[in-house]
Amino acid sequence: MRKISFILLIVIPLILSGCLNYTQEISFNLDGSGSMKIHYWMKVSDPNNQLAVEQLGLFNKDSITSQFTSPYMEIEEIEVYSDTLDSTSHVKIELNFVHIDSLNLTSPFSDANFSLKDGAEGQLIFSQFIAPIATGFGFNGSEFMVKYIYEFPGEIIVHNATNIDGKKLVWAYTVSEIGKGKTISVTYRPYKLKETPWWIYALSMTVLVIVIIFLFRKRRK
Repeated sequence: MRKISFILLIVIPLILSGCLNYTQEISFNLDGSGSMKIHYWMKVSDPNNQLAVEQLGLFNKDSITSQFTSPYMEIEEIEVYSDTLDSTSHVKIELNFVHIDSLNLTSPFSDANFSLKDGAEGQLIFSQFIAPIATGFGFNGSEFMVKYIYEFPGEIIVHNATNIDGKKLVWAYTVSEIGKGKTISVTYRPYKLKETPWWIYALSMTVLVIVIIFLFRKRRK
């Protein structure tokens, strides 16, 4: 297995008529490090296709561990399981990375072109490239979904996300929508290390007022 990213996004769509989905969720720290959760799954009802998937190692824990072992990231957990109710095979991966840019030096993310650089004063610009995904042999590109979910430690200035889920930005595409490639782009203003949230001040003022009222009433008695 040369690259898990290559197999996930190119080989499987070529050999299978089933549907494969890929979700990647990243949460940043202020210094550019962070955590990542990956979940990919597919339905394989044909025994011949199931054998092909097993030979590729997509759902083999040892093969996945080998691909994600790197000095730039630390594996927290890898879970491989099957759901007999709907004939789906699943992989869940949790890991930490030292800096988002360093993921470009790893095998699974060598084509992602992660970038985190300075923008306007006090702002950072993040980007990631979603490479085009080849299809063929009657594969329906509208049935293959990829989703990228990001949470940034700061105020979002501008973004090109397809959806917003609370504080998280979401990019969700079918293969057909990706076309020749998509670029995730976000500009944000990082929280300052010593920046105190407004609610801390509000809570402090509330406590102070309560104490003053208590002392005033006690003195009157």
